[in-house]
Amino acid sequence: MKRLGPLLLLPLLLLAALLAACTAGPPDDGEDEDAPHAWPEQAPGEIWRPPPGVGWQWQLTGKLDTSVKVPVYDVDGFTTTEEQVAELKKAGRKTICYLSTGAWEDFRPDADAFPKDLIGRGNGWEGERWLDVRRVAELEPLMAKRFDMCRDKGFDAVEPDNMDGYRNTTGFPLTAEDQLRYNRLIAKLAHDRGLAVGLKNDLDQIPQLVDAFDFAVNEQCAQYDECELLKPFIAAGKAVFHVEYELPPGRFCARSRELKLSSLQKHYDLDAWRRPCR
Repeated sequence: MKRLGPLLLLPLLLLAALLAACTAGPPDDGEDEDAPHAWPEQAPGEIWRPPPGVGWQWQLTGKLDTSVKVPVYDVDGFTTTEEQVAELKKAGRKTICYLSTGAWEDFRPDADAFPKDLIGRGNGWEGERWLDVRRVAELEPLMAKRFDMCRDKGFDAVEPDNMDGYRNTTGFPLTAEDQLRYNRLIAKLAHDRGLAVGLKNDLDQIPQLVDAFDFAVNEQCAQYDECELLKPFIAAGKAVFHVEYELPPGRFCARSRELKLSSLQKHYDLDAWRRPCR
């Protein structure tokens, strides 16, 4: 068969390119194909464990946007309704129940249940103050009720926040051992209810806690050059859900992909806006 000459071949190539452009769908962002996500079957009683690199959305303020096409949603445990959790689960999403377990919040419905002498200094956020996590006998039933709420709403996991009080000025003489004891209690409360649980920040104690937690949630490890400290979770086959607030994706996404972190850029108020690493 004779080959077409260059003058005849060029128009055909242009026509083929135009046809391809017209029939191609929207560019793949690496996440749409995961929605709804086909999660592996879990044995009865098995705790969910999100794998490294899985896509996620983190929204704690504003009207909940359930349309983001990612496999995992991390949302406020108090303000998210049972119906919203069910809607997300019907779409194949796994859901994480955000709670503050290391700080008291004056805007929560159970705020008055906390003895005043358990409440310490402010943690930098309006209406929030550190808790004396040495007082596990008093804190355990309060946190157990919150975890019951997460379970009863149908959540798959819990994100307990403010889990590193011993590294902050709390008003209490907290030690690393106090924090380890409390964090392990929090993990047990979640697991006893069939919920997965994430370690929030607390980077220095990852070696001691990685076996007790099913994933990690981190803020700004790239900005502070700390992401390497999260590698034990990845090595254990557990996701690291990571956000940056001040750095643009071009400053952290390449390294996040190398480390298999699930990374986003978010606003500080954690509204629906997100910019994922592509």
